[in-house]
Amino acid sequence: MLIPGLVILFLFLAIPLLRVLFPSIFSGAYPFDAYVGFFQDEYYRNIFIRTVKIAVITTFVCMAGGIPTASFISRCSKKWRGILLAASIFPMMTNSVIRSFAWINILGSNGIINKVLVGLGMVPKPLKLLYTDFSIIIGSVYLFLPLMIVTVAGVMENIDNDMIEAAESLGANRVKAFMKVVLPLSIPGIIVGCVLVFTGSLSAYTTPQLLGGPKNLVLATFISQQALSLNNWTAASVFAVIMIITTLIVMKALNAIAAKLDKRGEV
Repeated sequence: MLIPGLVILFLFLAIPLLRVLFPSIFSGAYPFDAYVGFFQDEYYRNIFIRTVKIAVITTFVCMAGGIPTASFISRCSKKWRGILLAASIFPMMTNSVIRSFAWINILGSNGIINKVLVGLGMVPKPLKLLYTDFSIIIGSVYLFLPLMIVTVAGVMENIDNDMIEAAESLGANRVKAFMKVVLPLSIPGIIVGCVLVFTGSLSAYTTPQLLGGPKNLVLATFISQQALSLNNWTAASVFAVIMIITTLIVMKALNAIAAKLDKRGEV
């Protein structure tokens, strides 16, 4: 029963990855020469650091906004829970290009934010909000926050209310009960949400391309530039492999953290 699935994975996953991996390893005078050159080049390092920084900040912002929202949704009645979850995932039904253009109209020099700030006399001239790392983070949070909310809410709604009431009956206030009971039991869902947000932010192309501009490249936009514009498929392969390895390392680290923090089943 496993053979058809394994064949499909081998043909459409393993072979393409190997075709990307081997040329990148043996492209220089020595094996892995291209990877050494990547980390020795300051320009390439800055692109890598910018990509990871944006992904990390996006993940933390989504955690800060998604966990309380998911907690509120999970404590609502079944009727309101469905409505609020539908409202949370509604932005995901819109094409990412349209969403990015909406943020261009909001963050641009003639956008809503700058018009309000200039109109109120808070700034003498429009701020440069668009085509910056800040605009990429804003667009990424808007793009991936629903994933965090839905993932964490699915775990929190399965936590028995009696456990929270027991904590409150022992003297804990609602905040302490949340920190001591709900949050530890929600760790698996939070980790899954972090993985989804981080990997999505790390590999996102449309949002950084439209909101970051040509001067704020991330790995995905740089790979596209090297492969399609410069026809440098070797460099694109190197960057793609580095992105994959970074994603796997982060996923492994988050799973290790989840295993360490998950207290379920302990006596």
